[in-house]
Amino acid sequence: MSSATALRYMLPRSIRVVSARLPSRSLAASYTRSLRPTTSLYCRASFSTSRTPPHTPPPEQDDEMAEPTGLIAKSGIELLTFGTPNGHKISILLEELKEAYGKDYTWQSINIMKNTQKEPWFTAINPNGRIPAIVDHDRGDFAVFEGLAILGYLTRHYDPEHKFSFPVDSDDYSVAEQWMAWQHGGVGPMQGQANHFFRFAKEKIPYAIQRYVGETERLYGVLDKRLSERDYVAGPGRGKYSIADINLFGWCNVAVLGGIDLALFPNVQKWLDRINARPAVKKGLAVPAESSLTNDAVLKARELDPEKKREAEESLKFLNECKEKYGYKYTSP
Repeated sequence: MSSATALRYMLPRSIRVVSARLPSRSLAASYTRSLRPTTSLYCRASFSTSRTPPHTPPPEQDDEMAEPTGLIAKSGIELLTFGTPNGHKISILLEELKEAYGKDYTWQSINIMKNTQKEPWFTAINPNGRIPAIVDHDRGDFAVFEGLAILGYLTRHYDPEHKFSFPVDSDDYSVAEQWMAWQHGGVGPMQGQANHFFRFAKEKIPYAIQRYVGETERLYGVLDKRLSERDYVAGPGRGKYSIADINLFGWCNVAVLGGIDLALFPNVQKWLDRINARPAVKKGLAVPAESSLTNDAVLKARELDPEKKREAEESLKFLNECKEKYGYKYTSP
């Protein structure tokens, strides 16, 4: 019996215990506030072999209810996630696989502000205590953590026709791998710091703000150039929609939050529009709940709410002052 299976049978199913740890002040707070007033703690995505399976909304529960205390599924993929860029990339791929192949999956919402990801049952699955993580109940309850590893695992085992990936011995596989590594080493960490210092840190540090927003802009310039004559990041010709795009999309879809002006990167904006139009992407972004932090949601809120518009204008003015103070000038690469 695997460790994940043992934990599932050892832990009580009817008792919910909320972590007593105090949540850290970070970007996570905004994700929690962005969820709807009520949100499901778990949902089983219905199995279907249809190309366009019906999407049944999960039953809603009071978000003050206690957090999950263990695994709940016995078959298929079980996703442990939250409404963050890293969480969304996995739920999007799982929705794509469900639409393309009828691959079943279950998800549980792991509230990172309650430190559920630090509980022993969770760290037995992901020793790093972060979301997302998956457990494959169809392959001996095999656990996988880290977004890059999860995307690779899911496509290796459940994308036999390479609809969202490339044959491992092809050059396209290597190209996709390079851009995925670039995201994990650059866009994710830099944009995450930009979000933190520009939006959420109590102390506004001008040097840190212009440093991380500026580096994120530089990286977006690299991506914009890559997409200047392509529809997607990897693949022959104009490219093919793949995990290389999904891996980047989660972060780029919340770029405005971190002070990035997408008007400077028109090819990135067109690429975002292209991906956002996919039905499976829309479903994946709703797991575990729709976020108010996406580019479209943030911009719409500013249009409808004069106070949010005023705050955005003040933030932009401060960002420009930070850049001017340290002589920042956009360049890429």
